Amino acid sequence: MDVDVDSGSRRPQKRDVQLRVPRPVYRALRAIAHFVNRVYWRVAVEGSEIPAAGGVILAPVHRSFIDFFVVSEVTRRDLFFMTKEEMWHSRVLGRILDATGAFPVHRQGTDRLALDRAQALLERGEVLVMFPEGTRREGSVVENLEEGVAFLAARSGAAVVPLGVGGTTASLPRGAKVPRPKKVHVVVGEVLVAERRPGGRRTPRREVRELSARLCSALQSVYDVARSRS
Repeated sequence: MDVDVDSGSRRPQKRDVQLRVPRPVYRALRAIAHFVNRVYWRVAVEGSEIPAAGGVILAPVHRSFIDFFVVSEVTRRDLFFMTKEEMWHSRVLGRILDATGAFPVHRQGTDRLALDRAQALLERGEVLVMFPEGTRREGSVVENLEEGVAFLAARSGAAVVPLGVGGTTASLPRGAKVPRPKKVHVVVGEVLVAERRPGGRRTPRREVRELSARLCSALQSVYDVARSRS
């Protein structure tokens, strides 16, 4: 998703940007995901600690659909997901996604509502999962990140945590329908922090690009380790 980093944070009128999860349903789905992660994919996590409080953006590499599931193992905090809007084309899947804290984003151009929802979550002190590559990619190289993660970090003051995920491609490569029980390894990188731009102040493109470059380098490092472990 492209963002206009030089614009102010103009909140849309008469649109609800607040997100909540139905607690009992969320907890049940989270427990199921944890069981599958530990038993089927034998997910192992190593590296830095996730901040225990405050707004956090978990920024994983994205090579497989099951990355959504396995990254939940890095923290016990509630998670929210920015997910492509096409996932809501199925009414049943859409309801499940709503219950897991996911919300849609239109990936072509700037989706103001999605950005406002994400910023509101981070300013509320929540944890947001956002793939900085924008979509599933292939290969061992991390490059050409979208600027959404860096922009939101600068706007909200949220910490950014790079996550390397290895083994998910072997379990469920692009085009496959049934995941295989392959071991998955997640490596948590050092926290990256951007200078917050509060009060509608403009976010300089230079700062966003610098943070994106730091994130790209950090992601490559943790992804290399995760691949070597799986």
